Amino acid sequence: MSKKKIVVAFSGGLDTSYTVMRLANEGNEVYAACANTGGFSPEQLKKNEENAYKLGAKQYVTLDVTQEYYEKSLKYMIFGNVLRNNCYPISVSSERIFQALAIARYAREIGADAIAHGSTGAGNDQIRFDMTFLVMAPGVEIITLTRDQALTRKEEVDYLNAHGFTADFAKLKYSYNVGIWGTSICGGEILDSAQGLPEEAYLKHVTCEQPTELRITFDKGEITAVNGESFDDKIQAIQKIEEIGAAYGIGRDCNVGDTIIGIKGRVGFEAAAPKLIIEAHRLLEKYTLSKWQQYWKDQVGNWYGMFLHESQYLEPVMPDIEAMLTSSQRNVSGTVILSLRPLGFETVGVDSPNDLLKSKLGEYGEMQRGWTADDAKGFIKVLSTPLRVYYGIHPDEKR
Repeated sequence: MSKKKIVVAFSGGLDTSYTVMRLANEGNEVYAACANTGGFSPEQLKKNEENAYKLGAKQYVTLDVTQEYYEKSLKYMIFGNVLRNNCYPISVSSERIFQALAIARYAREIGADAIAHGSTGAGNDQIRFDMTFLVMAPGVEIITLTRDQALTRKEEVDYLNAHGFTADFAKLKYSYNVGIWGTSICGGEILDSAQGLPEEAYLKHVTCEQPTELRITFDKGEITAVNGESFDDKIQAIQKIEEIGAAYGIGRDCNVGDTIIGIKGRVGFEAAAPKLIIEAHRLLEKYTLSKWQQYWKDQVGNWYGMFLHESQYLEPVMPDIEAMLTSSQRNVSGTVILSLRPLGFETVGVDSPNDLLKSKLGEYGEMQRGWTADDAKGFIKVLSTPLRVYYGIHPDEKR
């Protein structure tokens, strides 16, 4: 087999470690690229670099696309209040797309012959990586050793050990994918539909018992302050909210849904920041958007989340949806007050210059100023006309 220049999407896990070593041992020029969307600590990135060279990589690079991930995805997921099945904040799904985009760009920059990733044939990630590479790096070969050879963990570990690389790749009860928009949890009780996750499965535990208020300030739908502290960097604002919410164990749940490949999937997660931000943003919109703005934004937000999850980020309709979501945020400004407690929270209220509740026309259930009693009677009579017509002809159908 001729020598190839191959970029490996390198996470530092077992599958991608095996892939780097195997391809390097076969005489290829291997470039290990770790695309970071905010889920890797500096210590993890340093360890990845060290291991990549031990595994035989010619070069290692970290591709930091955290800000790009926010500007091109997270921002719109907040605008759209995106929760898959009204539950899951689409953490891993959206991250994978931007990791794949970064890897494809890097492969083009260095003139790679192939791109390799460690996805198996049983999950969604293979689709997200392959589809992105096919579109963004046309003509570049896609190599997936774990998928194509149906490799077991033992086979991969044995190969690494036999070639002098030892690391702790023991099969754990739970596997985690940590990101800026939440941590997914797989394995363990999740595999049994009748069970939930025990306390030990979560990475973050309750350290604050005393209830407190959290104030999140938005300007045109984007976070600008947390508890009065201003943030120009939206990623730092998200991290601050995560720090506060995680101390209360907020954002835990399990999501059951349809995978791209057609089977049902179940995943546990902890996502304090996404849950708090989305519910705060949703509450602010209730005060600042019209009835039909909320209705149609819910529709397109749901579609946007579905397309992200199902690897359709590059579908041309996505920028159109983003434009609508952006336009809808022009009056979504103000501060939202949340009340936090261990393992939960409540929305309290908002302070916004665009609060439509503060109408001079009247207060709901109290006093009207924009119409008379006779106006109300006439309105109600006209509103009832279609029903009076129908039941006048079909009196037997009256309930």
